[in-house]
Amino acid sequence: MNQDIAISVENVSMMFNLNREKIESLKEYAVKLMKRQLQFEEFWALKDVSFEVRRGEVFGIMGLNGAGKSTLLKVIAGVFKPTQGKVTVNGLVAPMIELGMGFDYEFTARENVYMNGAMFGHPSKYMEEKYDEIIEFSELREFEDVPLKNFSSGMVGRLAFAIATNVQPDILIADEILGVGDYKFQAKCEARIEEMIKGGTTVLLVSHSMDKVEEMCSRALLLERGTVRALGDVKKVCKVYAGD
Repeated sequence: MNQDIAISVENVSMMFNLNREKIESLKEYAVKLMKRQLQFEEFWALKDVSFEVRRGEVFGIMGLNGAGKSTLLKVIAGVFKPTQGKVTVNGLVAPMIELGMGFDYEFTARENVYMNGAMFGHPSKYMEEKYDEIIEFSELREFEDVPLKNFSSGMVGRLAFAIATNVQPDILIADEILGVGDYKFQAKCEARIEEMIKGGTTVLLVSHSMDKVEEMCSRALLLERGTVRALGDVKKVCKVYAGD
């Protein structure tokens, strides 16, 4: 792979089997499965998607709900294996696709910091060194020993963002993370991402805000029903998205 390319997506398609019948219980599902009576409908969330993201680039992904944006991010992050095609990622990835995914809501914020850090591959000693910085950034010091089940969604998002961005990854995959918390915290998130960009991090940004994509990105991809509608200069792609 060309070392100037951070992400290469080649002819990627992703298919899911949708159950066409209403199954009332696990027992009924098991019986129908054994008798081969289940009927599935193929749903292609992505169809022949191809693009490249250059190292150090801020690249936007746009589209209406159901266009395939989140599925594409999960394929790139390695959560899903594509049905067809190939994805090549060059570097350490910090995926912020579903903030709070992987948290145990019965555990405290402090416990989740260490657990989530381990999921990112960080040793406990490293997390001990970073703990205060993470808690201070999230503005959750007075809640650090409170179980997450008592947190608001905004508080969970703040903690997740602080953990995921406490290192300088090669690639940051961000799905609507700029909507975390109030406007002051959003400004902090934007400032941290700007720092990461200046440090050479490649950013893959999904947002419904055309203004935000146009402000932060140089190029963009517009998905429509799983296919590429537009790709290239961010201003041109935003015009297509706006229907101009």
